[in-house]
Amino acid sequence: MPVAVKGSITIEGQAISITNPDKPLWPEQGITKRVYLEKLAALSPYLLRYLKDRLLTVIRYPHGVSGKSFYQKNAPEPLPPYIRTVMHEGINYITLDSLPGLLWLGNMAALEFHPSLHYAGSSLPCEWMIDLDPSRKVEPRIMEATAIVGEVLKSLGLASVPKTSGATGVQVIVPIRSGNTFDQLRKVGHFVGRYVTEKHPELFTLERLKKQRGDKIYFDYLQHYGGKTLAAPYTPRARPLATVSTPLTWDEVASNVSPEDYHLLNIEERLRSVGDLIAKLPPQPVEQVIAGLR
Repeated sequence: MPVAVKGSITIEGQAISITNPDKPLWPEQGITKRVYLEKLAALSPYLLRYLKDRLLTVIRYPHGVSGKSFYQKNAPEPLPPYIRTVMHEGINYITLDSLPGLLWLGNMAALEFHPSLHYAGSSLPCEWMIDLDPSRKVEPRIMEATAIVGEVLKSLGLASVPKTSGATGVQVIVPIRSGNTFDQLRKVGHFVGRYVTEKHPELFTLERLKKQRGDKIYFDYLQHYGGKTLAAPYTPRARPLATVSTPLTWDEVASNVSPEDYHLLNIEERLRSVGDLIAKLPPQPVEQVIAGLR
């Protein structure tokens, strides 16, 4: 990425103002805004794939991860010419499709990127997702639970890709063809959730209220629905270690990899090594499973 000149950089023919490049954003990791923008540029071929044409919510941390934050759904004014927006239910969402737009948001200390689960103008899901949400701050069983869910999906004829949330949880992603509805996939999710909670009642729960879950991992099939968002694959997270939401191999899950193992300081090396694991997996035949549940 070009070095900032007089407070701005030019990317893809667009001038982007850069303010306070030496401001610490992740102080524990020594990541300043300048470093963050360099890392965003490196992540952009992967991250933008899961932001393009979706309704974007970002979480901004003007004073870094140790400061206050706020969710931003409405596009801030004034908007540069390379930012596209879509009005949806009274909110003027950004639909991010370019590196200049990503860096513009990064300069405003948008540290997390949470896209909608459907494309702008559509009510159909882009993929199927199961969210495994620990009830404890540290959950050593999260990869064990992920492996169980992966095996159940495999038994149904569905390959999947697990990804760390970048925080404490894991999402299991199943690529799908367009045409399936949220309601159809929610029924499959409920079926899988009931199965794993009955087989492993000490590990999983379908209880929505966190205070009633005890130490169990919440099998959240309800998060996959219209109007909800997902921590995008390859989004940074506003955690002290600058973790990144990272797709994993099933061998890594079996080796009990930690969600903290992948972060802004090593994610480039990983992506050079394994590429985008989600993009490599073709759409799965969820239609057969849906038909079998009727």
